[in-house]
Amino acid sequence: MTAPTTGPVRPRRPLRAPGATRSNALPAGAWWLWALGLATAASRTTNPLLLGLLVAVAGYVVAARRTDAPWARSYGAFIKIGLFVVGVRLVFSVFLGSPIPGTHPLFTLPEVPLPDWAKGVRIGGRVTAEQLLFALYDGAKLATLLICVGAANSLANPARLLKSLPGALYEAGVAVVVAMTFAPNMVADVVRLRTARRLRGRPTGGIKAVLQIGLPVLEGALERSVAVAASMDARGYGRSAQVPPAVRHTTNALTLGGLLGVCAGTYGLLAAQGAVYGLPLLVAGLVAALAGLRLGGARSVRTRYRPDRWGARAWLVAGSGIAVAVAMIWAGGVDAEALHPGVVPLTAPVLPLWPAAAVLIGLLPAVVAPVPPSPGAPRSKEIE
Repeated sequence: MTAPTTGPVRPRRPLRAPGATRSNALPAGAWWLWALGLATAASRTTNPLLLGLLVAVAGYVVAARRTDAPWARSYGAFIKIGLFVVGVRLVFSVFLGSPIPGTHPLFTLPEVPLPDWAKGVRIGGRVTAEQLLFALYDGAKLATLLICVGAANSLANPARLLKSLPGALYEAGVAVVVAMTFAPNMVADVVRLRTARRLRGRPTGGIKAVLQIGLPVLEGALERSVAVAASMDARGYGRSAQVPPAVRHTTNALTLGGLLGVCAGTYGLLAAQGAVYGLPLLVAGLVAALAGLRLGGARSVRTRYRPDRWGARAWLVAGSGIAVAVAMIWAGGVDAEALHPGVVPLTAPVLPLWPAAAVLIGLLPAVVAPVPPSPGAPRSKEIE
Protein backbone atom coordinates (compact mmCIF):
# COMPACT_ATOMS: atom_id res chain seq x y z
CA MET A 1 0.00 0.00 0.00
CA THR A 2 1.53 3.30 -1.07
CA ALA A 3 0.98 6.60 0.61
CA PRO A 4 -1.06 9.11 -1.41
CA THR A 5 1.10 11.61 -3.22
CA THR A 6 0.47 15.27 -2.58
CA GLY A 7 1.46 18.08 -4.91
CA PRO A 8 3.13 21.33 -3.96
CA VAL A 9 1.01 23.37 -1.60
CA ARG A 10 0.11 26.70 -3.10
CA PRO A 11 0.18 29.65 -0.71
CA ARG A 12 -3.33 30.92 -0.08
CA ARG A 13 -3.80 34.50 -1.19
CA PRO A 14 -5.32 36.79 1.43
CA LEU A 15 -8.86 37.97 0.67
CA ARG A 16 -8.23 41.63 0.38
CA ALA A 17 -8.71 44.26 -2.28
CA PRO A 18 -5.87 44.82 -4.74
CA GLY A 19 -3.94 48.03 -5.05
CA ALA A 20 -5.54 50.69 -7.22
CA THR A 21 -4.20 51.04 -10.76
CA ARG A 22 -5.54 52.60 -13.92
CA SER A 23 -6.96 49.27 -15.08
CA ASN A 24 -8.96 48.48 -11.93
CA ALA A 25 -9.85 51.98 -10.66
CA LEU A 26 -13.53 52.36 -9.88
CA PRO A 27 -15.65 54.54 -12.19
CA ALA A 28 -16.74 57.81 -10.63
CA GLY A 29 -20.37 56.87 -11.21
CA ALA A 30 -20.05 53.93 -8.80
CA TRP A 31 -18.94 56.21 -5.99
CA TRP A 32 -21.74 58.68 -6.73
CA LEU A 33 -24.39 55.94 -6.77
CA TRP A 34 -23.07 54.68 -3.43
CA ALA A 35 -23.12 58.16 -1.89
CA LEU A 36 -26.54 59.04 -3.30
CA GLY A 37 -27.86 55.79 -1.84
CA LEU A 38 -26.64 56.84 1.60
CA ALA A 39 -28.11 60.32 1.07
CA THR A 40 -31.47 58.82 0.09
CA ALA A 41 -31.40 56.73 3.27
CA ALA A 42 -30.63 59.86 5.31
CA SER A 43 -33.58 61.66 3.74
CA ARG A 44 -35.95 58.97 5.03
CA THR A 45 -35.17 59.33 8.75
CA THR A 46 -34.68 61.89 11.50
CA ASN A 47 -33.39 59.38 14.03
CA PRO A 48 -30.08 60.91 15.23
CA LEU A 49 -28.61 57.47 15.93
CA LEU A 50 -29.22 56.30 12.35
CA LEU A 51 -27.97 59.62 10.96
CA GLY A 52 -24.83 59.34 13.06
CA LEU A 53 -24.35 55.77 11.82
CA LEU A 54 -24.67 56.95 8.21
CA VAL A 55 -22.06 59.67 8.81
CA ALA A 56 -19.75 57.12 10.46
CA VAL A 57 -20.13 54.71 7.52
CA ALA A 58 -19.40 57.44 4.98
CA GLY A 59 -16.44 58.71 7.01
CA TYR A 60 -14.91 55.25 7.41
CA VAL A 61 -15.12 54.52 3.68
CA VAL A 62 -13.61 57.92 2.86
CA ALA A 63 -10.77 57.36 5.33
CA ALA A 64 -10.09 53.89 3.92
CA ARG A 65 -10.29 54.63 0.20
CA ARG A 66 -9.55 58.27 -0.53
CA THR A 67 -6.37 59.29 -2.28
CA ASP A 68 -4.12 62.31 -1.75
CA ALA A 69 -5.62 64.11 -4.78
CA PRO A 70 -6.78 67.73 -4.27
CA TRP A 71 -10.48 66.84 -4.46
CA ALA A 72 -10.04 64.17 -1.75
CA ARG A 73 -9.32 66.81 0.88
CA SER A 74 -12.75 68.40 0.66
CA TYR A 75 -14.49 65.95 3.00
CA GLY A 76 -13.55 67.92 6.13
CA ALA A 77 -14.98 71.08 4.58
CA PHE A 78 -18.32 69.35 3.98
CA ILE A 79 -18.40 68.23 7.62
CA LYS A 80 -17.87 71.82 8.74
CA ILE A 81 -20.62 72.98 6.38
CA GLY A 82 -22.93 70.34 7.87
CA LEU A 83 -22.21 71.53 11.41
CA PHE A 84 -22.83 75.10 10.26
CA VAL A 85 -26.20 74.06 8.84
CA VAL A 86 -27.16 72.48 12.17
CA GLY A 87 -26.16 75.66 14.00
CA VAL A 88 -28.15 77.87 11.62
CA ARG A 89 -31.19 75.64 12.00
CA LEU A 90 -31.00 75.95 15.80
CA VAL A 91 -30.54 79.72 15.66
CA PHE A 92 -33.56 80.12 13.38
CA SER A 93 -35.62 77.95 15.70
CA VAL A 94 -34.63 80.06 18.72
CA PHE A 95 -35.28 83.47 17.21
CA LEU A 96 -38.14 82.71 14.79
CA GLY A 97 -39.98 80.13 16.83
CA SER A 98 -41.33 76.76 15.78
CA PRO A 99 -44.78 75.24 15.22
CA ILE A 100 -43.83 72.38 17.54
CA PRO A 101 -45.67 72.74 20.87
CA GLY A 102 -43.71 72.16 24.04
CA THR A 103 -44.17 71.89 27.76
CA HIS A 104 -40.52 72.22 28.82
CA PRO A 105 -39.59 75.92 28.51
CA LEU A 106 -35.87 76.65 28.63
CA PHE A 107 -35.85 80.46 28.47
CA THR A 108 -37.90 83.32 27.09
CA LEU A 109 -36.62 85.95 24.67
CA PRO A 110 -38.18 89.41 24.28
CA GLU A 111 -40.86 89.08 21.62
CA VAL A 112 -41.01 91.69 18.86
CA PRO A 113 -44.58 92.86 18.11
CA LEU A 114 -45.51 92.39 14.44
CA PRO A 115 -48.42 93.85 12.41
CA ASP A 116 -51.55 91.87 11.64
CA TRP A 117 -50.51 91.01 8.08
CA ALA A 118 -47.56 89.08 9.55
CA LYS A 119 -49.81 86.89 11.66
CA GLY A 120 -48.27 83.47 12.15
CA VAL A 121 -44.70 84.83 12.22
CA ARG A 122 -43.01 85.18 15.59
CA ILE A 123 -39.70 86.80 16.52
CA GLY A 124 -38.49 85.92 19.98
CA GLY A 125 -40.71 84.50 22.67
CA ARG A 126 -40.59 81.27 24.59
CA VAL A 127 -38.04 78.62 23.65
CA THR A 128 -38.82 75.04 24.59
CA ALA A 129 -36.75 71.88 24.66
CA GLU A 130 -39.13 70.20 22.22
CA GLN A 131 -38.66 72.80 19.48
CA LEU A 132 -34.87 72.75 19.89
CA LEU A 133 -34.82 68.97 19.66
CA PHE A 134 -37.00 69.05 16.54
CA ALA A 135 -34.67 71.64 14.96
CA LEU A 136 -31.65 69.51 15.89
CA TYR A 137 -33.12 66.42 14.23
CA ASP A 138 -34.09 68.39 11.13
CA GLY A 139 -30.68 70.05 10.83
CA ALA A 140 -28.88 66.74 11.39
CA LYS A 141 -30.75 65.21 8.46
CA LEU A 142 -29.71 68.01 6.11
CA ALA A 143 -26.13 67.89 7.42
CA THR A 144 -25.98 64.14 6.74
CA LEU A 145 -27.13 64.72 3.17
CA LEU A 146 -24.32 67.24 2.66
CA ILE A 147 -21.73 64.92 4.21
CA CYS A 148 -22.78 62.06 1.91
CA VAL A 149 -22.34 64.36 -1.09
CA GLY A 150 -18.96 65.37 0.33
CA ALA A 151 -17.97 61.69 0.52
CA ALA A 152 -18.68 61.25 -3.18
CA ASN A 153 -16.77 64.44 -3.94
CA SER A 154 -13.77 63.10 -2.02
CA LEU A 155 -13.73 59.64 -3.59
CA ALA A 156 -14.74 60.24 -7.21
CA ASN A 157 -12.39 61.75 -9.75
CA PRO A 158 -14.28 64.64 -11.42
CA ALA A 159 -12.38 64.18 -14.69
CA ARG A 160 -13.40 60.52 -14.89
CA LEU A 161 -17.00 61.50 -14.10
CA LEU A 162 -16.95 64.01 -16.95
CA LYS A 163 -15.57 61.36 -19.30
CA SER A 164 -18.39 58.96 -18.41
CA LEU A 165 -21.22 61.37 -19.18
CA PRO A 166 -23.38 60.71 -22.25
CA GLY A 167 -22.76 62.94 -25.22
CA ALA A 168 -26.11 64.70 -24.89
CA LEU A 169 -25.25 65.85 -21.36
CA TYR A 170 -21.65 66.68 -22.06
CA GLU A 171 -22.01 70.47 -22.28
CA ALA A 172 -23.98 70.66 -19.02
CA GLY A 173 -21.62 68.16 -17.44
CA VAL A 174 -18.62 70.35 -18.18
CA ALA A 175 -20.19 73.20 -16.20
CA VAL A 176 -21.13 70.87 -13.33
CA VAL A 177 -17.69 69.29 -13.11
CA VAL A 178 -15.90 72.63 -13.23
CA ALA A 179 -18.18 73.83 -10.41
CA MET A 180 -17.50 70.63 -8.44
CA THR A 181 -13.73 71.03 -8.72
CA PHE A 182 -13.85 74.66 -7.58
CA ALA A 183 -14.51 73.85 -3.89
CA PRO A 184 -11.75 71.19 -3.48
CA ASN A 185 -9.18 73.38 -5.20
CA MET A 186 -10.15 76.34 -3.06
CA VAL A 187 -9.77 74.22 0.09
CA ALA A 188 -6.33 73.11 -1.10
CA ASP A 189 -5.33 76.75 -1.71
CA VAL A 190 -6.46 77.75 1.78
CA VAL A 191 -4.43 74.92 3.35
CA ARG A 192 -1.36 75.85 1.31
CA LEU A 193 -1.57 79.55 2.19
CA ARG A 194 -2.15 78.85 5.89
CA THR A 195 0.86 76.54 5.94
CA ALA A 196 3.00 79.20 4.27
CA ARG A 197 1.90 81.82 6.81
CA ARG A 198 2.55 79.45 9.70
CA LEU A 199 6.08 78.75 8.45
CA ARG A 200 6.74 82.48 8.23
CA GLY A 201 5.55 82.98 11.79
CA ARG A 202 2.41 84.90 10.82
CA PRO A 203 -0.99 84.31 12.46
CA THR A 204 -3.39 82.01 10.61
CA GLY A 205 -6.53 82.92 12.55
CA GLY A 206 -8.58 86.04 13.04
CA ILE A 207 -10.38 88.38 10.69
CA LYS A 208 -7.20 90.03 9.38
CA ALA A 209 -5.61 86.69 8.48
CA VAL A 210 -8.81 85.51 6.79
CA LEU A 211 -8.92 88.65 4.66
CA GLN A 212 -5.26 88.30 3.72
CA ILE A 213 -5.76 84.66 2.74
CA GLY A 214 -9.08 85.17 0.95
CA LEU A 215 -7.77 87.53 -1.76
CA PRO A 216 -4.99 85.19 -3.03
CA VAL A 217 -7.42 82.26 -2.91
CA LEU A 218 -10.00 84.05 -5.07
CA GLU A 219 -7.29 85.27 -7.43
CA GLY A 220 -5.91 81.74 -7.80
CA ALA A 221 -9.39 80.30 -8.39
CA LEU A 222 -10.07 82.87 -11.13
CA GLU A 223 -6.74 82.21 -12.84
CA ARG A 224 -7.34 78.45 -12.67
CA SER A 225 -10.81 78.80 -14.16
CA VAL A 226 -9.49 80.84 -17.07
CA ALA A 227 -6.70 78.30 -17.63
CA VAL A 228 -9.14 75.38 -17.56
CA ALA A 229 -11.47 77.13 -20.02
CA ALA A 230 -8.57 77.88 -22.38
CA SER A 231 -7.23 74.32 -22.25
CA MET A 232 -10.69 72.82 -22.81
CA ASP A 233 -11.28 75.09 -25.79
CA ALA A 234 -7.88 74.13 -27.23
CA ARG A 235 -8.76 70.44 -26.94
CA GLY A 236 -12.11 70.81 -28.71
CA TYR A 237 -14.46 70.63 -25.77
CA GLY A 238 -17.93 72.00 -26.47
CA ARG A 239 -17.75 71.43 -30.24
CA SER A 240 -20.65 69.50 -31.73
CA ALA A 241 -21.60 68.13 -35.10
CA GLN A 242 -24.30 69.72 -37.27
CA VAL A 243 -27.65 67.94 -37.06
CA PRO A 244 -31.05 68.86 -38.59
CA PRO A 245 -33.17 71.24 -36.44
CA ALA A 246 -35.93 68.63 -36.12
CA VAL A 247 -33.53 66.15 -34.59
CA ARG A 248 -32.17 68.80 -32.23
CA HIS A 249 -35.64 69.83 -31.06
CA THR A 250 -36.74 66.21 -30.63
CA THR A 251 -33.62 65.49 -28.59
CA ASN A 252 -34.27 68.44 -26.29
CA ALA A 253 -37.92 67.52 -25.80
CA LEU A 254 -37.18 63.87 -25.07
CA THR A 255 -34.30 64.63 -22.70
CA LEU A 256 -35.99 67.39 -20.72
CA GLY A 257 -39.36 65.64 -20.65
CA GLY A 258 -37.75 62.37 -19.63
CA LEU A 259 -35.76 63.96 -16.81
CA LEU A 260 -38.89 65.73 -15.54
CA GLY A 261 -40.72 62.40 -15.66
CA VAL A 262 -37.91 60.75 -13.70
CA CYS A 263 -38.03 63.49 -11.06
CA ALA A 264 -41.82 63.34 -10.76
CA GLY A 265 -41.81 59.54 -10.65
CA THR A 266 -39.08 59.43 -8.02
CA TYR A 267 -40.96 61.96 -5.93
CA GLY A 268 -44.11 59.90 -6.28
CA LEU A 269 -42.33 56.76 -5.11
CA LEU A 270 -40.76 58.52 -2.14
CA ALA A 271 -43.96 60.29 -1.11
CA ALA A 272 -46.53 58.38 0.84
CA GLN A 273 -49.46 59.34 -1.41
CA GLY A 274 -47.84 58.98 -4.82
CA ALA A 275 -47.12 55.27 -5.02
CA VAL A 276 -49.85 54.76 -7.66
CA TYR A 277 -48.55 57.07 -10.36
CA GLY A 278 -44.88 57.12 -9.29
CA LEU A 279 -43.73 53.91 -11.01
CA PRO A 280 -45.42 54.56 -14.41
CA LEU A 281 -44.01 58.09 -14.48
CA LEU A 282 -40.55 56.84 -13.56
CA VAL A 283 -40.56 54.16 -16.27
CA ALA A 284 -41.90 56.55 -18.94
CA GLY A 285 -39.36 59.19 -17.94
CA LEU A 286 -36.49 56.73 -18.09
CA VAL A 287 -37.52 55.53 -21.57
CA ALA A 288 -37.85 59.10 -22.88
CA ALA A 289 -34.59 60.24 -21.28
CA LEU A 290 -32.63 57.27 -22.64
CA ALA A 291 -34.09 57.87 -26.12
CA GLY A 292 -33.11 61.54 -25.89
CA LEU A 293 -29.61 60.72 -24.70
CA ARG A 294 -29.20 58.17 -27.47
CA LEU A 295 -30.39 60.63 -30.10
CA GLY A 296 -28.33 63.48 -28.65
CA GLY A 297 -25.16 61.41 -28.75
CA ALA A 298 -25.06 61.99 -32.51
CA ARG A 299 -24.04 65.63 -31.86
CA SER A 300 -20.94 64.60 -29.97
CA VAL A 301 -17.78 64.51 -32.07
CA ARG A 302 -15.42 63.54 -29.26
CA THR A 303 -13.86 60.15 -28.69
CA ARG A 304 -13.11 58.42 -25.41
CA TYR A 305 -9.61 57.38 -24.47
CA ARG A 306 -9.63 54.23 -22.36
CA PRO A 307 -13.30 54.32 -21.22
CA ASP A 308 -14.14 53.23 -17.69
CA ARG A 309 -15.18 49.64 -17.24
CA TRP A 310 -17.82 48.58 -14.74
CA GLY A 311 -16.43 45.45 -13.17
CA ALA A 312 -17.71 43.37 -10.28
CA ARG A 313 -16.18 45.69 -7.68
CA ALA A 314 -17.84 48.76 -9.20
CA TRP A 315 -21.23 47.04 -9.21
CA LEU A 316 -20.74 45.97 -5.58
CA VAL A 317 -19.91 49.53 -4.53
CA ALA A 318 -22.89 51.01 -6.36
CA GLY A 319 -25.17 48.19 -5.23
CA SER A 320 -24.28 48.64 -1.57
CA GLY A 321 -25.50 52.25 -1.61
CA ILE A 322 -28.66 51.31 -3.50
CA ALA A 323 -29.29 48.47 -1.03
CA VAL A 324 -29.03 50.87 1.91
CA ALA A 325 -31.53 53.25 0.28
CA VAL A 326 -34.00 50.47 -0.58
CA ALA A 327 -33.77 48.98 2.91
CA MET A 328 -34.38 52.33 4.55
CA ILE A 329 -37.38 53.06 2.31
CA TRP A 330 -38.78 49.63 3.16
CA ALA A 331 -38.18 50.20 6.87
CA GLY A 332 -40.00 53.52 6.65
CA GLY A 333 -43.10 51.75 5.37
CA VAL A 334 -42.96 49.00 7.97
CA ASP A 335 -42.06 50.95 11.12
CA ALA A 336 -42.10 54.69 10.53
CA GLU A 337 -42.01 55.57 14.22
CA ALA A 338 -38.58 53.99 14.64
CA LEU A 339 -37.15 56.21 11.91
CA HIS A 340 -38.82 59.36 13.22
CA PRO A 341 -38.54 59.51 17.03
CA GLY A 342 -41.07 61.81 18.62
CA VAL A 343 -40.24 65.04 20.36
CA VAL A 344 -43.66 65.62 22.00
CA PRO A 345 -43.44 64.24 24.61
CA LEU A 346 -39.67 64.16 24.99
CA THR A 347 -38.37 60.64 24.43
CA ALA A 348 -34.89 59.26 23.97
CA PRO A 349 -34.27 57.91 20.44
CA VAL A 350 -33.86 54.16 20.09
CA LEU A 351 -31.59 52.53 17.52
CA PRO A 352 -33.76 50.23 15.38
CA LEU A 353 -31.96 46.95 14.75
CA TRP A 354 -32.76 46.09 11.14
CA PRO A 355 -32.34 49.61 9.66
CA ALA A 356 -29.03 49.91 11.50
CA ALA A 357 -27.87 46.57 10.10
CA ALA A 358 -28.93 47.72 6.62
CA VAL A 359 -26.87 50.91 6.97
CA LEU A 360 -23.78 48.80 7.67
CA ILE A 361 -24.05 47.41 4.13
CA GLY A 362 -22.64 50.77 3.09
CA LEU A 363 -19.27 49.70 4.53
CA LEU A 364 -18.81 47.24 1.64
CA PRO A 365 -16.71 49.69 -0.47
CA ALA A 366 -14.11 49.80 2.31
CA VAL A 367 -13.53 46.10 1.66
CA VAL A 368 -14.01 45.57 -2.08
CA ALA A 369 -12.76 48.85 -3.57
CA PRO A 370 -9.11 48.88 -4.69
CA VAL A 371 -6.72 50.25 -2.08
CA PRO A 372 -5.20 53.60 -3.07
CA PRO A 373 -1.45 54.09 -2.64
CA SER A 374 -0.30 55.44 0.68
CA PRO A 375 0.18 59.22 0.87
CA GLY A 376 3.95 58.87 1.23
CA ALA A 377 4.33 56.55 -1.78
CA PRO A 378 5.15 58.02 -5.20
CA ARG A 379 2.00 58.55 -7.23
CA SER A 380 1.54 56.55 -10.39
CA LYS A 381 0.22 58.18 -13.51
CA GLU A 382 -1.65 54.97 -14.24
CA ILE A 383 -4.19 55.81 -11.51
CA GLU A 384 -5.13 59.10 -13.12
